[in-house]
Amino acid sequence: MILDDITSALDGTTEALVWQELTEKLPKVTCFIISHRTSTIERADQILVLKDGRIVEQGSHQELMAQDGYYVTLREKEKLQENGNVK
Repeated sequence: MILDDITSALDGTTEALVWQELTEKLPKVTCFIISHRTSTIERADQILVLKDGRIVEQGSHQELMAQDGYYVTLREKEKLQENGNVK
């Protein structure tokens, strides 16, 4: 199943409910989730990080956070935006 930015217009609480329902109702279905929000994909088994149309990093959320690379930069920027510090 391919899910392309399906939660982009949802608040965090509603997004969490959507993912909970999907994982409960479709536990054995492989999903490709396309998202601009790192919070949406942090529970994924594998994350492919794209920059300028190229895969620059790959791994689980924990692995990518440990690499302290582009994924971490995206997460930090996202947190600043959520707090209203960056446009």
